[in-house]
Amino acid sequence: MTTMTEASVREFKMPDVGEGLTEAEILKWYVQAGDTVTDGQVVCEVETAKAAVELPIPYDGVVRELRFPEGTTVDVGTAIISVDVAGGAPAAPETPAEAPEASAAPDASEAPEKKPEGRQPVLVGYGVAASSTKRRPRKGPEVPVQQASVAIQTELNGHGPAGTSPAATEQPRPLAKPPVRKLAKDLGVDLTTVIPSGPDGVITREDVHAAATPAEAPAPEPAVTQAPVSAAAAPTASYDAARETRVPVKGVRKATAAAMVGSAFTAPHVTEFVTVDVTRTLKLVEELKQDKDLQGLRVNPLLLIAKALLVAIKRNPDINASWDETNQEIVLKHYVNLGIAAATPRGLIVPNIKDAHTKTLPQLAESLGELVATAKEGRTSPAAMQGGTVTITNVGVFGVDTGTPILPPGEAAILAVGAIKLQPWVHKGKVKPRQVTTLALSFDHRLVDGELGSKVLADVAAVLEQPKKLITWA
Repeated sequence: MTTMTEASVREFKMPDVGEGLTEAEILKWYVQAGDTVTDGQVVCEVETAKAAVELPIPYDGVVRELRFPEGTTVDVGTAIISVDVAGGAPAAPETPAEAPEASAAPDASEAPEKKPEGRQPVLVGYGVAASSTKRRPRKGPEVPVQQASVAIQTELNGHGPAGTSPAATEQPRPLAKPPVRKLAKDLGVDLTTVIPSGPDGVITREDVHAAATPAEAPAPEPAVTQAPVSAAAAPTASYDAARETRVPVKGVRKATAAAMVGSAFTAPHVTEFVTVDVTRTLKLVEELKQDKDLQGLRVNPLLLIAKALLVAIKRNPDINASWDETNQEIVLKHYVNLGIAAATPRGLIVPNIKDAHTKTLPQLAESLGELVATAKEGRTSPAAMQGGTVTITNVGVFGVDTGTPILPPGEAAILAVGAIKLQPWVHKGKVKPRQVTTLALSFDHRLVDGELGSKVLADVAAVLEQPKKLITWA
C-alpha cells in the first residue's frame, strides 16, 4: 500500500525560467496542502534575477506538501511542491527514493528526447537536474555517477563538467567563474595549482588571492582562518537595529549590481552630451495625441525620442553592435531590439521592444505602452529582457538634467534623456523661452569611436529639434 502511495507522488521542481538562471525566490503560494490542482494551474509566483514569474504545475492531483515557505530562495532543480497524482502514475524519475544523483546526470546532459516520459516542460529550462549547487551543466565528457554533483557548473563558466578521478587520462579544468579566471590571469596564478574552498570544488576569489600571496606572506593560513571570525563578529558588534536597516541583496537588484559592475569594468565607457531645443517636438506630441490613428495609445516625448534614436541608428548602423571578446570580433546587428530602462519596486529592469526598427509610429507607441504597463505590474518576462541591442533611460522623469549611464552588458550604446525645462534660448536671433533638454550618449569605445558616437548623438538632437526630419531621413 505504501509503495502505491509513494508511486503516485510527483515532485514539481524549480524550473530555470530564464537563460542560465540558477535560483529563484518564492514570493507567494497560491495553493496549500490538500488543495486539488490541474494541469496548467498556477501554483506559485517566484522572483528570479530578472523578473517575477508565475509557475504552472504540469499535472493533475492533490497537493501533498509545500517544501518551502514564502520568501525562501531555492536552487533550480530543487523540488518545491509534491502532488498526489490521480491514477497513481509511476514517478520514478522524480522521486528522491530512487537515486537522484543517478538520474540527475542524464537529465542534465542528454538530448531532450531522452528525458523521462510523462515529464512535459511547462517553462523555458524546465527539467533541470536536481543538484545541491547553483550551477548548470553543459555537454562534456561522461562523468561517473558518484561525481555527478561535483561536475555540475554554470554555463557561464564556459566549460563542461570535470571529473575528479585520479585515474582520469586528461587533466580536468578547474571550476571557477569567469571573473575569478580573469583575476587569476591578472595575478599570474595557475588555477590548476589552486586549492578550491567553494561549494563542490569551485575556486573562489579568496583562493586565488591566497595562491598569489605565499611569497609575500610566509604564513597566510592564520589570516585565512581568522578572517571568518572577525567578519562574523564585526556586524554583531557594530550593527544597531534601532539605527540601521539591512536589506539582503537578491533578485533583480542583485543581478543589476553584478551586471553594472561587470559592464563598468569591462567596456571602456565614453559619454558625450548635447543640449537641444525640443519645443517643436513637444508641439508635435500634442498634435499626435489628437490623431485618430494614435487614439488610446501612449503618445509622449519618449515616443518621439525613441523614433529619433531609431532614425539615427539607421543612418549610422555601426552603433548597433556588440563586442565578442572570445572571438575578438565586432558583431554588427541588422535588427534593433530597443531597451527601455524601467524603475520597478523590485529594482531597475530593461525590457526591450523586439525589432523596433520595423515598427511604424503607432506600432511603436503600442509596444511602449505595453512594455511600461507590464513593467509596473511586475510581470515582465525574462525573454522580454534578453537580446537588447541599444537602450534609452529617461532620467528626466525624476527632474534630473542628465547622467552618465552605464551600458547594459552586451550593448554598444545607451541614451540618457534629461528633464525637459522651459529655459531662455536664442531662437531666430532673439532670446526666447524654449523647451530644452540635455541628452547623454554613453558608448563602448572599443567598437564606437568619437566620430561615430558624435554622429549618432547629433542626429538624435537634429530630429528632436526639427521633427520633420523623421520624414526626410526615415
